[in-house]
Amino acid sequence: MSLLTAKHITKQYDGRTIIQDIDIHLEQGELVSLLGLSGSGKTTLFHVLSGLVMPEKGEVQLEGEDITGRPGKISYMLQKDLLLPHKKIIDNVSLPLILKGTPKKKARQEAEPYFAQFGLEGTQYQYPSQLSGGMRQRAALLRTYLSESRVALLDEPFSALDTITKGQIHEWYLDVMEKIDLSTLFITHDIDEAILLSDRIYIMTGNPGQIHQEVKIEPGRNCRKGFTLTDEFLEYKRRIIEILNTGK
Repeated sequence: MSLLTAKHITKQYDGRTIIQDIDIHLEQGELVSLLGLSGSGKTTLFHVLSGLVMPEKGEVQLEGEDITGRPGKISYMLQKDLLLPHKKIIDNVSLPLILKGTPKKKARQEAEPYFAQFGLEGTQYQYPSQLSGGMRQRAALLRTYLSESRVALLDEPFSALDTITKGQIHEWYLDVMEKIDLSTLFITHDIDEAILLSDRIYIMTGNPGQIHQEVKIEPGRNCRKGFTLTDEFLEYKRRIIEILNTGK
């Protein structure tokens, strides 16, 4: 049984079909990217997977349990970090615990041990404006993790970062995923990023959006140092560009 499964998902807005008959799955420990041109329905699919909207057709299952239209079962991080500027970092990241009824003091105590693991030691009582872009994204990811789901949906979380910072946070996120046994579905427009991070890539094309093809990336994530400089990497990139171009 897959950790997360979506079957025959179709979603409409105002009578217009945005995504149609989508089937995807996520296995434990995987990072799977959703890659496609703007307007192909990637974020709409995430809204369905997270339970924020009901599909016209289809079902979302988490470990065999039907979670269609039931928010709070899966962690969802948007493109912007959305940290509250007037709250200290420790209160920003512990917000999911507080919203579930945990007293502020206890929520802080539960969040505190993760700061070192997420590379945030020393930032607990700073404000978001005092942190770099990369550190803000780490804080947002810790907040997502404290939503207490084994699955994270990340919608272009690193797109605003510069190239060097993005490379550093890629390595860091893969390491954290392994340490905390987290599985990730990841929206990106960046082909290089998708190839570098993913176990598999779903390519969405068309209007309405559909899964056009699935690409499995080898070697494994832990064996990809220097991978971007190889002929194999360039061949994956050529193949994906061809799929995107033919699937419009």
